[in-house]
Amino acid sequence: MSTHKRHLTRRRVLGASAIGVAATGAAVAGGTGLLSSASAATFGYKDDGANYVVDTGASLVFKVSKSTGDLTSLVYRGKEYEGYGGRHSHVESGLGASTVTIKQSGATILVKVVHGAITQWYAARSGQNNVYLWTHKKDASFTATRYLVRLKPGIFPNEGSDSWIEASDKVIEAGDVWKRADGTTHSKHYSGKRTIDYDHVGFTTGSVGLWLVRSNHEKASGGPFYRSLLRHSNDKGAGLYEILHYNQAQTEPERFGLQGPFVLSFTDGGTPSPALSAGKLDTSWVDGLGITGWVGASGRGKVAGVGLKNMDATYPYTVGFANADAQYWAKAAAGAGAFSCKGMLPGTYTLTVYKGELAVHTGTVKVTAGGTTSLNSLTISGDPSTAKTIWRLGDWDGTPGEFKNAKLMTYAHPSDARAAKWTGNVVIGAGGEAASFPAYMWKDVNDGVLIYFKLTKAQAAAAHTLRVGVTDAFSNGRPRIAVNDWVSAVPTAPAQPSTRSLTTGSYRGNNHSFAFNVPTSAWKTDPNQYNVLKLTIVSGSGGTAFLSAGASFDCIDLLT
Repeated sequence: MSTHKRHLTRRRVLGASAIGVAATGAAVAGGTGLLSSASAATFGYKDDGANYVVDTGASLVFKVSKSTGDLTSLVYRGKEYEGYGGRHSHVESGLGASTVTIKQSGATILVKVVHGAITQWYAARSGQNNVYLWTHKKDASFTATRYLVRLKPGIFPNEGSDSWIEASDKVIEAGDVWKRADGTTHSKHYSGKRTIDYDHVGFTTGSVGLWLVRSNHEKASGGPFYRSLLRHSNDKGAGLYEILHYNQAQTEPERFGLQGPFVLSFTDGGTPSPALSAGKLDTSWVDGLGITGWVGASGRGKVAGVGLKNMDATYPYTVGFANADAQYWAKAAAGAGAFSCKGMLPGTYTLTVYKGELAVHTGTVKVTAGGTTSLNSLTISGDPSTAKTIWRLGDWDGTPGEFKNAKLMTYAHPSDARAAKWTGNVVIGAGGEAASFPAYMWKDVNDGVLIYFKLTKAQAAAAHTLRVGVTDAFSNGRPRIAVNDWVSAVPTAPAQPSTRSLTTGSYRGNNHSFAFNVPTSAWKTDPNQYNVLKLTIVSGSGGTAFLSAGASFDCIDLLT
């Protein structure tokens, strides 16, 4: 058994994916399978020499390689769905030679795969069309943590922002972004979804659905707003992903330990049963299986908060919990902001309240096994939107959502034919200012955007602070300002993810606010004249065009 350190190439780590995410939580008729008595008498497994063959006693038979631990077959209602390009479904990009064992415990069959720092489990439950999966990772000897389900081409519709046609589409960036003849762009990266937005991803023909129901991501990294590969399809095959740690637009260190279960589920065409979702799944049957690192319900705790004070009713609020070992989050109720997060591992966590995606309050909370930690109302005091301004462009919510092209950029490349021109200036007071301002700026694309504004005599007689908020940056890109003839110093670059993000569907990095102290001498003294604010991107590195140094904006305002 090999335990050597495996450095995955970029191509191997990123695999072949994208996303089309189905709506969450809808119940479906037949075939969702939680527990069915249909043909349960056939439940069991056999050894065909190369694989362990597991019959779920429903409509699903799957195989696991005895040599590699790959999932080598998924036969549903007699039809094979698994595999493309001569490769099978597996953790990471395939473990290679592994120790694979199998056992049956009552209504559960469990396959265990061991390779160095990684142990992968597959489980079947009698009468269900589901495969339950867990991944345990001890250290960073593999550079990513993911499970990739590879599916045969031509079975499911090849459509959506995460689909492409290799035979005719043109690669425009890094081998993984494609452009069609109509100018639309497609990539495995273009999910358009954050982790908090989905419970499952998958495909359907209308009569057969195949879904991957995500785990609770407690050992993942990136938090509730992280965006990553979820699904892809093309003329050569299709894939579903459970991404736990992925070094792209990543804002957190990797966490180690056991993650799961995530569930591969066949249905009669509809979405998977809501009872399979991480927040609702009954896992009491897992307790006695001996899965390394498994902590059942009795070993977990809960946090319950009375509410949040000083909320802005315009925005949703999320309460996140994170430490080096685990992460969780809960949506705060509209109105009073009550929240509850259950199923947490014991420990002390940093509590963060997010307005939209912007952290506006932090604290600490301790969770104990079997206990509930109750919190009084938390008072939000860190919202930059409460500051008095002369003018504001956008709003402070941790996203570029109010700005031009922002929504499109979560599922398209900046060069997409649907994108409005990235150039263009803004006049404060003209109306529609935010929609005219670009969500992103690049040194080599639309550098030097101008914002025109007027000041009263009293306003021009004082110095003011101009704030520029960014959500992410590429290649150390950060804003520098000039007001009329006055030019600011070059600000220090804040810590940001080191990989592509602005061209791969994510604006999520480390939110940062730059404060520029503009002196009185910078302003026009005539209230009828426009002051001209020029924004430029500065950096000592970066490529060309949309891979030049750049930044995504949260908000820009001039304080009173």
